[in-house]
Amino acid sequence: MSIHDRDIVIVGLQPWYTKIGSNCKSLALEFAKHNRVLYVNTPLDRRTLLQNKEEDILHHKAIIKGESPSLVQIAPNMWNLYPTSVIESINWLPSTPLFGFFNKINSKRFASNIRTAIRELGFSNIILFNDNDIFRSFYLKDYLKPNVYVYYSRDYVVAVDYWKKHGTAIEPKHIAKADVGVANSIYLADRLKQYNPNSYYIGQGCNLALFDPSVKAERPAEIADITAPIIGYVGALTSWRLDIPLLVNLAKARPEWQFVFVGYEDEAFSGSELHRLSNVRFTGGKPMQQLPAFVQHFDVCINPQLVNDLTIGNYPLKVDEYLAMGKPVVATRTPTMQLFENHVYLAEDLESYLQQLTLALGDQTPERAAYRRAFALSHTWESSAAALYEAIEAFESR
Repeated sequence: MSIHDRDIVIVGLQPWYTKIGSNCKSLALEFAKHNRVLYVNTPLDRRTLLQNKEEDILHHKAIIKGESPSLVQIAPNMWNLYPTSVIESINWLPSTPLFGFFNKINSKRFASNIRTAIRELGFSNIILFNDNDIFRSFYLKDYLKPNVYVYYSRDYVVAVDYWKKHGTAIEPKHIAKADVGVANSIYLADRLKQYNPNSYYIGQGCNLALFDPSVKAERPAEIADITAPIIGYVGALTSWRLDIPLLVNLAKARPEWQFVFVGYEDEAFSGSELHRLSNVRFTGGKPMQQLPAFVQHFDVCINPQLVNDLTIGNYPLKVDEYLAMGKPVVATRTPTMQLFENHVYLAEDLESYLQQLTLALGDQTPERAAYRRAFALSHTWESSAAALYEAIEAFESR
């Protein structure tokens, strides 16, 4: 399924100039293969305007002053809009009609900028795609009157304090007013269906070109001396996401294994008992381009996450990266991990982790590695976009 020659407007939580990749940016590039796309950066609120001195924010400020164009073409069929209206900083307000009043003003200013760009580009028959922007975009369907309004959930953002304050009440209403709800995990799709029956799971695309096991890399210096089996993790080391007590107990239970963690640590990790165990090694954060070399020399990769409101619905992109390298993976069982259960080892506690890690260490044949890689490579942005197009088609054909 594909949609061609439509005009798609994208709003969300990440401006295009955000250095890291995102689902929204990857989908935008996929949409632009056959459609015209306007990617809208987040508008600056008054506090950011006054206090933030980052280079990209300073550039946005210059655009607000009229020193550079607000609408720029960034790729074939794709334009990027820097909103020139400043919105009010209102999240500190209590959840009262006063917050709703100012939120509507903010949304009206935001919509006015988007409408101007739509006219300049000659867009019509619009699909408006909202990536989890709960507050600012709440009234955009009303102001812009798109042909289809899509609400995309790729994280359970209301578990974060900033979004929880008002989002607990507002997001269900926002989901309900969308024409189509879509999510990148089954858990989040089921949540959308509680408020909007026209909600669908559309899968997760992955950019896996970097994770190619045929490209042989030297063993990184940080692990060059290790002769024991390596149980490895690559990614941010945050205590709200990863189970530190489980990791401590795993390392203590298997001193003959070496546990290697590649990534930046939060305070809880850097102060944890893991740093006092002889069979645990931290390499610090590494550029993305260096990560495949570490994964290539791990014997087993792990994703030992906590199960909480912040993590339970997340799609485990790192698991796809591990699998793309052909590596056996042991991960915590969650609703989303059901998708992976024929390709990874799932565990719930210390005992099952030890059992599954032992099995994974023996699962090293080339045939099994190829099987895992093929599964990871099936998770493309093309297939995710196709599922979204099918959901839109279902709505428009009613």
